[in-house]
Amino acid sequence: MKTNEINVGIVGTQFMGRAHSNAYLDVSHFFDLPAEPVLRAACDNDPVSLDAFARRFGWQDKEADWARMVSRDDVDLVDICTPNSLHLPVAVAAARAGKHVICEKPLAMDADEARRMLDAAREADVRHMVAFNYRRVPALALARQLVEQGKIGRIFHFNAVYYQDWLVDPAFPMVWRHDKKIGGSGAHGDMNAHIVDLARFLVGEVEAVCGAQEVFIRERKTRDGKGVGTVTADDATQFLARFRDGAMGVFCATRFATGRKNFLRLELFGSEGSLVFNLERLNELEYYSRGDEETEQGFRSILVTESVHPYLKAWWPPGHIIGWEHTFIHEIGDLLLAIANHEDVKPDFYDGLRCQQVMDAVGQSAEQGRWVAVPGE
Repeated sequence: MKTNEINVGIVGTQFMGRAHSNAYLDVSHFFDLPAEPVLRAACDNDPVSLDAFARRFGWQDKEADWARMVSRDDVDLVDICTPNSLHLPVAVAAARAGKHVICEKPLAMDADEARRMLDAAREADVRHMVAFNYRRVPALALARQLVEQGKIGRIFHFNAVYYQDWLVDPAFPMVWRHDKKIGGSGAHGDMNAHIVDLARFLVGEVEAVCGAQEVFIRERKTRDGKGVGTVTADDATQFLARFRDGAMGVFCATRFATGRKNFLRLELFGSEGSLVFNLERLNELEYYSRGDEETEQGFRSILVTESVHPYLKAWWPPGHIIGWEHTFIHEIGDLLLAIANHEDVKPDFYDGLRCQQVMDAVGQSAEQGRWVAVPGE
């Protein structure tokens, strides 16, 4: 590759493919990078979707076969935005071809697949990243800084919910996320993966879990309306957790939270203070400090838009908020910088593996009705 270019090939042209494409188009306009991304090739097995996607976002070339795309000499970075069942084969093939890899979450169908992906990336000595974009929310990056500075002291509780309601309607048709053979899991892998990663990011490793899962509507019409499919992936998963450092955790992910569209809320309660984040108020972080004067104690809302806050020096004047799409720009910027500087980047496939080990343990717990230990490193 040219020293000032990183040629990207993307596999998958739907929701995440669009979010990632937007990030590649915008990142160099706002962040100073030693190498700029080039939208070299897009890949999808649907030619109509692929043509429209490539034309809209400016991808230079099109491929119908991901195996051919990852072997191209003019692709340096492979971006995987496919259903989960394709993550392993595409990532392993890309790594073996010497390509850097970014993969949407969850990293794999299960921990065994995740470990194979990690091993392949390490053996090839390529940069690898899992697209846990919420780590790049400035307010959550600030929360990490406050935790590391000891602002809330010893953490006692991490509580997290991730609510959506797009499956409440029984007439909603079967999609790939309903099929465990394609998705690995449902709400658990799609939504709990995010909050498990944030728990590790903010608190540390999970030691043991106790979970429950439910499928509320077990049959749905197929998209063509001519048949009925059986739902095998969970509609909702909730679990308790114990962290290695002694903190307790409560997690809930559901697509049946009527009225909630994409509601992610975190609470961290510590010996010296607390932090609260709500994705619907992405630019704010609530902070409580026991060190405040007694007459002034209470939760304060920090508007995370100052240039001293993570990532925000690149954006607008104070008070001018950013949005959900900016998290992908931050993510891609960090990845491109790591590739250009031959440095590691987080979260990587190891983080994806650790997250998957927690999620697998939750699934095992739900099946067996007992606490299950999360494997060690």
